[in-house]
Amino acid sequence: MRLLASLVLAAGALTAQDSWQIVWSDEFTGAANSAPDPAKWNYDLGAGGWGNQELETYTNSTDNASLDGNGNLIVHVLKTAAGGYTSARLKTQDRFTIAYGKIEARIKIPFGQGIWPAFWMLGSDISKVSWPAAGEIDVMENIGREPSTVHGTVHGPGYSGGNPITAAYALPGGAKFSDAFHTFAIVWKPNSVEFFVDSISYQKVTPAALPAGAPWVYNKPFFMLLNVAVGGAWPGNPD
Repeated sequence: MRLLASLVLAAGALTAQDSWQIVWSDEFTGAANSAPDPAKWNYDLGAGGWGNQELETYTNSTDNASLDGNGNLIVHVLKTAAGGYTSARLKTQDRFTIAYGKIEARIKIPFGQGIWPAFWMLGSDISKVSWPAAGEIDVMENIGREPSTVHGTVHGPGYSGGNPITAAYALPGGAKFSDAFHTFAIVWKPNSVEFFVDSISYQKVTPAALPAGAPWVYNKPFFMLLNVAVGGAWPGNPD
């Protein structure tokens, strides 16, 4: 997974998309093979399936997450000599959180059976209330056997795991997301989260979309995550 040029969060007059003001960004500038900025990113580490029967072990090694010297962050999956996999899961937890605004990243994703890249967010109170009570916003998820399709999703109490609020966006003409960079974004306001690919809106979630009695858990700060998982219940194992 490559993030080119910038990951930008903007806040502003939430009734007008042309009035955004940048409040946080990462252009991923730095020397080739260097680590991403530790003032902006830290890592989830280890194995254990991550609740999804995933196969990878997450590391903070520059073998798995590094800059390329040209304004890209590379998240790199490696197969180990023992037949396992290493990857990286970066996050802004304890570095930066935001409530509301436009959150976007320009990403070129990999493809292939069993590969699961994602750009997503978790409620900053997750250590206190756990998941799914903290809430989850998946700005972009892809499973490698669907190279032309990405998914935008929210998870919360009563609508999580296999029963989320979700929609898919497919590139026209069978084009693959792995062929080029695309911009994945949400516009997040009090009581709405709208999903975009290359400025095209394909889903807007409001409290009215939730199951009866389910709480809306998105009116609070969230932090961001970037990762490439391997295997798991949804994508299946690599071939």
